[in-house]
Amino acid sequence: MSRIGVIGGSGLYNLEGVKVIKETFLNTPYGKPSDKFTICNLGDKEVVFLPRHGVHHHISPTNINYRANIYGMKLLEVNRIISITACGSLKEELRPSDFVIPTQYVDRTNQSRKQTFFDEGIVVHINFACPICLSLSQALKRAAEESGVIVHYAKTYLNMEGPQFSTLAESNMYRSWGMDIIGMTNMAEAKLAREAEICYVSLAAITDYDCWHPDHESVTVDIVLDNLKKNIENSKKILRKFIIQLDSKRECSCSDALKYAIATDPKFIPQKTKKKLKIILGKYIK
Repeated sequence: MSRIGVIGGSGLYNLEGVKVIKETFLNTPYGKPSDKFTICNLGDKEVVFLPRHGVHHHISPTNINYRANIYGMKLLEVNRIISITACGSLKEELRPSDFVIPTQYVDRTNQSRKQTFFDEGIVVHINFACPICLSLSQALKRAAEESGVIVHYAKTYLNMEGPQFSTLAESNMYRSWGMDIIGMTNMAEAKLAREAEICYVSLAAITDYDCWHPDHESVTVDIVLDNLKKNIENSKKILRKFIIQLDSKRECSCSDALKYAIATDPKFIPQKTKKKLKIILGKYIK
């Protein structure tokens, strides 16, 4: 069985127009995920939905248990994930209410976020030159264009720590680096999805111009939420079209990301680690 995972960001706390099969709370070796997983049908596809910040938006970006979220998706036989996320724009031509499909990330978070499954008795170095699934991103681009929205493709997402917004100096520095959009959540998801051999792509909805723009010198939650409401219906429309049109076959290398990445000799990997990671490492290490 293969399922499509949907991680809902700010403003997207449930899916509409689906037939719910069941809702389930999971415990993982890494703790509890953000909320319950909703397993549902959309057309002939099985979808697993999870609200990233919890259904009441009570979990800060730093405190999200990214490992439990992705591990839970893997347990539920998800092999492709689309992440819906809010972001700020660092370029004039990327306007609030537009959508962006990033294909590159730059990480400015700190080590309070756990961004690997392989930290106990095993060393794994995955290839992360292209952090998203290009096949999946092309399918998402088609779905967005067919939905009639303005979508910008192949942009770079700067992942800041948060939960505070940027200082003006930081915002201008990121612009000088050539960054396109800024957010607080996607990098950890992309890293962990790759380690779990799950295809990953993000649909970013622009809510503001960060604080570098004269019109947005003071970014507030009100500004973000107001633009988010305008975007959320379009997000749902794109998401529905993307899922229904998605081919059942994976034509990418994401499913074999660990094939040449495991540096530790299996006989030296602790049994506890092997057991914990069986869902991820099972086809490589017995």
